[in-house]
Amino acid sequence: MAAAVPRFDEWLPLERAERLGRALSDPPEFARLRREAQERFRSLPIEPNPLYRGYGYFTDVDLARIDPEATGAPAPVPPARPGSIRIVHDVAGTRAEIPEALVAAGIRFYPLTEIWRRGGELLTSFLRGNDPPVDKLHALATATLNRGYRLEIPDGLAAPVRLQELSILSVPNEALSLRRSIRVGRGAQFLGTEEVFAGPTGSETARWYASGIDLDLADGAKAVVLGVHAPDLKTVSVYRRTATTGAGARLAWIWNGLGGFRTKVRNHTDLLGNGSNVDDLQTFYGRGEQAYDSAVDLTHVGLDTNARSITRGVFDDRARGMSRGLVRIEASARKTISYISEHAMLLSKGARSDTIPILEILCRDVKATHSTSVAPVDPEKVFYLESRGMPRDDAIRMIGEGFLAYVHERAPVAGLRELLYPTLATRWEGRDLSWAPGRFPTLPELDVTGTETAPEWRFDTKLG
Repeated sequence: MAAAVPRFDEWLPLERAERLGRALSDPPEFARLRREAQERFRSLPIEPNPLYRGYGYFTDVDLARIDPEATGAPAPVPPARPGSIRIVHDVAGTRAEIPEALVAAGIRFYPLTEIWRRGGELLTSFLRGNDPPVDKLHALATATLNRGYRLEIPDGLAAPVRLQELSILSVPNEALSLRRSIRVGRGAQFLGTEEVFAGPTGSETARWYASGIDLDLADGAKAVVLGVHAPDLKTVSVYRRTATTGAGARLAWIWNGLGGFRTKVRNHTDLLGNGSNVDDLQTFYGRGEQAYDSAVDLTHVGLDTNARSITRGVFDDRARGMSRGLVRIEASARKTISYISEHAMLLSKGARSDTIPILEILCRDVKATHSTSVAPVDPEKVFYLESRGMPRDDAIRMIGEGFLAYVHERAPVAGLRELLYPTLATRWEGRDLSWAPGRFPTLPELDVTGTETAPEWRFDTKLG
């Protein structure tokens, strides 16, 4: 990848950010944040930590032509699944479908327009955790914010809540920048999916997708957030996902990178409540000129908390990957168990990946470990499959798919490997994965269930 020197000052002039804010009727509180973010965007580096700047792969990126005010016809979507919340973000805006039974049960959904109009505590809750950005691309995400919502799930809700969220980039130069604020009440159960695709209309220049989630789990809450990132290969994306856990809460972040040109993922979870448990599971498949940059930050504060971060990537051609995990165990976090696993498989001499695990331990009564490797595909495994009559390319593919399946099998979603296989196969074979009428590559029904490593991780019903 030849390095480029992008003209960042041309990406988002101040007057353009202010015009977007006026079009969205920003309240004063956010108008100030948008302006500050645009100013920070001009001055901040792509990577704030000098230790990692040599690993950054955001070269050849030019977002000068993105248009966060673009408008157009709504993208076609299949029928909503009965009993599920569905939210669609596209060039036409945000469309939400919420079953009346869920509204009657106390679930509250507030789109960005209503948050801006009502202000007060609703606005404060929506912006909670919106710390000043520390790098250029997350500053750009705030400066271009044009979609968002607040979702509140009440305490003690017996039935699991399923949210399907679709983001569809359907016109050239489109820019979607989303922020969500979600509270899962005491003892409630939540499964949210974030699925990102692009329509058949291509874009000669980059598209922009920014995704922010702030998740608050009350005591005893259970939540799974599953992401499938499969836009076209011109899309530049940043993800920022943060969470806090109450006592006995359980959370699984699951993210699967299958598309896009340059993608940055930042997850930060604070395990505050005693006995809370977090899984952060990520997979990447990159080919051509794709690059992924992932960072996971798990901070243990409460007693007897458990967390694990498992990241695996397969990279071919000239693709690039970087994964870094940080576990911080505060002095108060006795009886913590925490684990980081970061592994990458390289299928070509031009591919590259870096894995950097970090443990910061301020308490003695803990168990914290890490595992990491970057290596080419095992030639002995390839030889074994070839000796059984399998062509070399098929053998390498089987090994690579099994390498990623290690993560999928540890996710609390039944059959996740099989659910994701059609999308992975399409990318692996270099076929078109665009979103089009009659061709909707969405996830099917999901069943949150136990795994071999966590048999008690269970919801009690299928979530459509």
